[in-house]
Amino acid sequence: MSEQVTTRTYVAGFILSIILTLTAFKVVDDGLLKGWGLTLTLIAFAVVQLLVQLLFFLHLDKERKPRQNLMAFAFMAMVLLIIVLGSLWIMDNLNYHVMGPEEIIQDEIP
Repeated sequence: MSEQVTTRTYVAGFILSIILTLTAFKVVDDGLLKGWGLTLTLIAFAVVQLLVQLLFFLHLDKERKPRQNLMAFAFMAMVLLIIVLGSLWIMDNLNYHVMGPEEIIQDEIP
């Protein structure tokens, strides 16, 4: 019985993951949104995808020691945040240093 439930759980998680991935791809490919709307929509899809992965594949809701899982998840979130924000900061810094003088002046004017 539990094997059947586990198989159903994996299949449901897989189908949800595919639907979320294809929906995010379709939003970008068709150009349905632009700018911050697109960014926020993709972030929302990423968060939902993260929750699907955690619940359906890693089964973090069914563990006997939830505090240990919470600490591991918090550490993972911190590392991920450092990597993403650090990468964005480095790319912005590189973009600034590659610009010519007239582009820098134009970029600084609000």
